[in-house]
This record gives sequence, C-alpha cells and structure tokens, in this order.
Amino acid sequence: MTAAQAQSKRIVRLGAGAGYSGDRIEPAVELAERGALDYLVFECLAERTIALAQQARRHNPQRGYDPLLEARMRAVLPHAVLNGVRIVSNMGAANPHAAARATAEIARSLGLSGLKIAAVLGDDVLDIVKQGAYRFEETGQAVSTLGERIVSANAYLGAEPIVAALSAGADIVLTGRVSDPSLFVAPLAYEFGWAFDDWRRLGQATVVGHLLECAGQVTGGYFADPGIKDVPALARLGFPIGEVTEDGTVVLTKIPSAGGCVTAATCKEQLLYEIHDPKRYLQPDVVADFTGVRIEEQSPDHVRVTGGTGTPRPSTLKASVAFADGFIGEGQISYGGPGAVDRGRLALDIVRERLALAGVDVGELRFDLIGVDALYGPSLSMSHPAPYEVRARVAGRAPTLEQATRIGNEVETLYTNGPAGGGGATKSAREVIAVQSVLVPRELVQPSFEIVEV
Repeated sequence: MTAAQAQSKRIVRLGAGAGYSGDRIEPAVELAERGALDYLVFECLAERTIALAQQARRHNPQRGYDPLLEARMRAVLPHAVLNGVRIVSNMGAANPHAAARATAEIARSLGLSGLKIAAVLGDDVLDIVKQGAYRFEETGQAVSTLGERIVSANAYLGAEPIVAALSAGADIVLTGRVSDPSLFVAPLAYEFGWAFDDWRRLGQATVVGHLLECAGQVTGGYFADPGIKDVPALARLGFPIGEVTEDGTVVLTKIPSAGGCVTAATCKEQLLYEIHDPKRYLQPDVVADFTGVRIEEQSPDHVRVTGGTGTPRPSTLKASVAFADGFIGEGQISYGGPGAVDRGRLALDIVRERLALAGVDVGELRFDLIGVDALYGPSLSMSHPAPYEVRARVAGRAPTLEQATRIGNEVETLYTNGPAGGGGATKSAREVIAVQSVLVPRELVQPSFEIVEV
C-alpha cells in the first residue's frame, strides 16, 4: 500500500479508558486530551462488579452505577467535549438511567451544554429468569430453588442498542451489562455502517474489542516480568489506542510520551486472555474465530492485527444471576523474627480449636500462612527454608453475619491470648453475592435506550 492510499483510508480511533471498575483515571484523561480520538471507551464491569452494583442499588435506588463514574466524568468530560470525543461505557452497571442523570449533572456543573447522554436499558432480565425453568450452566441447579435469595439477573447485550443510541446523536452512551468487546464493536459498526450479519467484520471487530477491553494490559501492564519481559515507565503506563479501518484491520498504539509499550508479545498475551475456545468465542454479536489472527509489529509501539472472522451469533444470551450466598468472615495477624512460622502455625491451631469450642457455624474454612503455604500448599512450601515473617489468615463462610464476625474476632484475640509477638491484626465480615450463569433466548430480551439532554 502506498502512502497516498494509506492516507485515503478512513480511520476510526478508539481509546481504552479503563480495563476494570477501579482502574486509574489519569491515562484516560491523557487520551481524551492528547489522543486525537473519535471514541473513548470505558470497560468497567465484571460478574463481581455488577453484583456489587446490584447490592448498592438495593440500599439506595439512586445508586448502583460505577463508583468512579462521577470522578471519571468530571476529569475527562472537559477534554472530550473540547476535542469532539464521544464516550461509550458500561459504567451504568446496575442503574444506567441514574448514571446518565448523574453525568448530566456533572456536565452542567462544568458549564457544558448541548450534550446528549444515552442510557441503554434492557439487560435486566430478573423477571424473565424468575418466570422460566432455567438451570445454572455451571452446576445444573434449578434457579427456582434459590427463591428470594436471587438479587438480580443481567443479560449480556451486544452492540446494536449502542449503535442505535449513537445514531440518535448520543455524545455519551452508558450501558449496563454489555459484552466487553461489544463496547468497541458498536462505534465501528456505527461509523462504517456494517450490517449486523456481516460476520467477518463483526468477528474482526470483536478481536479489536478484546485487545482493547483490558486497557493497560495491552500496553504492558499484567505483562511485565523484570529481567524477562521488561516494560518501561510502568508507573506512567498509558492506555492503548486502536486505529481501525473499514475492513476491521487495527493498528494498536499509544501516546508516544506515555509509559509502557505495545508489542507483538503484549498483544498476543491479551488476545489469549480469558479465551476458552479461540475458534468459537461466543459473543452476543457474533461467534468470533481468532484462529486466523495475524499480529505484525510495524514500528515501535505500532502493532497491526488482522485475520479475525466469525460465524452467526448464538440464539441465546448469557445472563449473570446474582444471589445471596451467606457471609464470609476473615481475620489476619502477623508474626516476625525467629520462630515466626512455628508461632504462626500455633496461632492457626488455636483459632481452629476456638471456633470448634465456641460452636461457630462455619464452613469452607481456610487456615493459611501467607508467604508459606497459601498458594502452593504445605508439601512444596515446607521444603524451603522458613521465612523470617509470616501472616496467619483464617477465613470461612457462615450463614449469618454474626457467625462470620466470630472468625475475625477469634484471630484478633490472639493479640493477648496467643503466641508471642503477634501484630497488625485485621478482621472483616461481609455478605457474599454469588454469581452463576443461565442462557436466555435472545428474543425475550428487548434492549432500548433513553436520552438525557444537557
């Protein structure tokens, strides 16, 4: 391809603003300000985080969206509006409409106007799941046996409702549970006018989305291994940019001054991340096929990715069902100096006996010496020299908060009732919201969107 041909090709620039709910905000601001983007995409949801969002909404109907939404919007909106960058995000979590209203208020407080903020709805399928004879894919258990313990059910939507919102002029699109790659597929399908049965392009766009969805992972975060895979300036890690042409070809890069790196190796690791079958990566938009993907380094921090394709999308949508599953109690305490391991083991033995003597109703108990056998177990760990400091940890599941609290309390009492030299004790107890999956017929799920104007 000649330079003139390359220049004539239309390119859509996508920036990854977050790879999870608690991600850094500064790299997203950097992209909004200096990334010359068309879209800034924040991917902030997982099964765990949407379950937490449902918990938050249960306590306050006006919440349930991403806890960093307000901070992120306040930081990036001035730059995004100034530079004509549209924002797409699943920060709506369990309450996209409330997220849109909160974003509108932030825009007004910043003196911004003329914005359309879309809330994508329809992923809440709680009533559908409760009324059907569904069984969990992981265990085969009938969902109906959980009764009132069910908190929520959210289906993974695809790109289509986001495309509809963009077509309606939305500057910001906030969704609930949408498949991670679909957040990136949507701007491309909208900008290039792709049909939603163009399986090849949708499959390649899913490759693009999968590479970008974890943000800093493809610029060297979660990749670095000192002396083996060195990554420069990790403390200033920049987030990636995808330069995408109409056939779905993407060049992954970053802002030159940002830390990190984009290489064939960082891209290959991310391509395989969380993938079960690379030939049949099931998504709501397409069944993507990654087996023909080709990754080529064009120049420093410029990696070209081609070859993704796909086949017709599944007839069902995955839905995450969250349900109350008891409480977890935990306690930790540290021991240091000569004999630290022996004192730590004695501490665990004491707590084990104390819980039995007190008749605490607890199961799935774990007794760990962190730094000794918490990861690899005693058979491997005991063959190595004893460390000079250890942290004893006890955790378990209980049916009530009161019972779970007893676990941490027994660890804390080791201060004065256990081995010498214990310190830095911590304790906690929390409700467990577990998540399993069901498959819901696609035709039962009816996505929509609503616009909030500023």
